[in-house]
Amino acid sequence: MFCDNQIWVGQSGEKRCCIQLEMANRHGLIAGATGTGKTITLKGMAESFSDAGVPVFLSDVKGDLAGMLKPGEETDDMKRRMERFGLAEAGFSLHAYPTEFWDLNGKRGLPLRTTVSEFGPLLLARLLELNKIQSDLLDIVFRIADEEKLLLLDIKDLKAMLGFVEDHAAEYRPEYGNIGKASIGAIMRALTSLEGRGGELFFGEPALDIRDWFRTDENGRGMINILDATALFSDPAIYSTFMLWLLTELFEKMPEVGDPEKPRIVFFFDEAHLLFDSAPRYLLQKIEQVMKLIRSKGIGVFFVTQNPADIPDEVLSQLGNKVQHALRAYTPAEQKGVKAAALSFRKNPEFDTVKAVTELRTGEAVVSFLQKDGSPSEAERAAILPPQSKMGALDDLTRQASILSSSLRDKYAEITDRESAYEILLRKAAGEEALEREADQDAAEEKARARQEALDRKAAEKEAAAARKAAEKEAAAAEIEKQREAAKRKRTLQSIGGAAAGSVGREIGNSIGKAAGGTFGKRIGGNVGASLGRGILKTLLGL
Repeated sequence: MFCDNQIWVGQSGEKRCCIQLEMANRHGLIAGATGTGKTITLKGMAESFSDAGVPVFLSDVKGDLAGMLKPGEETDDMKRRMERFGLAEAGFSLHAYPTEFWDLNGKRGLPLRTTVSEFGPLLLARLLELNKIQSDLLDIVFRIADEEKLLLLDIKDLKAMLGFVEDHAAEYRPEYGNIGKASIGAIMRALTSLEGRGGELFFGEPALDIRDWFRTDENGRGMINILDATALFSDPAIYSTFMLWLLTELFEKMPEVGDPEKPRIVFFFDEAHLLFDSAPRYLLQKIEQVMKLIRSKGIGVFFVTQNPADIPDEVLSQLGNKVQHALRAYTPAEQKGVKAAALSFRKNPEFDTVKAVTELRTGEAVVSFLQKDGSPSEAERAAILPPQSKMGALDDLTRQASILSSSLRDKYAEITDRESAYEILLRKAAGEEALEREADQDAAEEKARARQEALDRKAAEKEAAAARKAAEKEAAAAEIEKQREAAKRKRTLQSIGGAAAGSVGREIGNSIGKAAGGTFGKRIGGNVGASLGRGILKTLLGL
């Protein structure tokens, strides 16, 4: 309950146990075993901050915080509590609170999204449960995306970027070292697994503008932003990594304000042990840094968990406002944890804190809050005030009516998909493919031309060879015909010339024979005549 500019948390006898509003950004812790009253404490504190005009964010793991949208019920038990604490005289009233519902799945609240680029490689590596080599490679992929001015908005953008880096690994190897296909494949498989778990719904646009949580209603009460984590909590890796992202988002986006009179916003992180389970050292160091420095941005962070030992000592030391509900000590380890929790309080000589922590009843707690000078108050055993809104779950019809009437619905309800790495790389790949197809087509055409030219040359050569053969054949035939004609002419000449020469030779021989006389003369004349005939014949034939 908000009273006298303080967050009235509980009552120790006649003493009010209150958080100083200006000290709320020094962070806090609500711890205790299951069923000891942590949720009631959380609700009461969230309502009080809202009444003080401070916006609140909290995660609803069990589904019993959504009732803040409706006023509490005036039961007999509530009346007794109001009388016990004198709440009516202090202005306590049962009423509803301005509430905004959020849900990563977009079913039980406004969709809550961020972009892959804003989420960053550090947290994404944790979400995907990557090893050191794969985490380093993921960081390289993000750096290349920045250099190439490629937006990574959703998972398909990141997958496209991974494929691009794999295809161009040889180009980036001189600057970034080896880019292994096996590591790329492992990241791809992890992303596919994340999609199967519904994680892809968290990445996209419109991304959450964290300033939309810094709102008040028309009465000046801070808006209570409730993340429905009933389904999300079944996957601790997604839940815890999302919470870590919120913490870093606040730290990086909000400006310095010093020490304001009241926080700008208060965050309650339920099941806080999940934030630190299996977290690598470099991530724990990041959380420690944020917790130390986020106070100056006017932001208060309260961790809600079962045991203070769930919180690393470096973070625990930053939590100045503490509400410790009962712890159970059945084993030596649990007894040691109880003692450690009790010793973290400033000692009160009026009671034994260690004993008190184990004896607390439901709705009671050991509390210690920072005083105005910054020092912790002595531990007090206090009864926790009841909430003013409805305790328990909210019916689905009322929840949906609230979501549909939200002033932020038009901004966040519909997902948008502007041009980013996926579209750019797809277009680039299509262009490269077209160029490759054109080059292949040019090469095919050139090959076809060369083949046709070869065929044409072969045909021309064949035709020329045929022509030469025909010419040679024709020449040979002509030669044969010429020879035949010559032979025929020769025979004709021989026949004619032989007859003529013979006749001439005989006439000459006869003349010589007659002149010589006798048989001897005739013989000589015949021989001379024959010789002359042959000579004449040779002369005629050109022999």
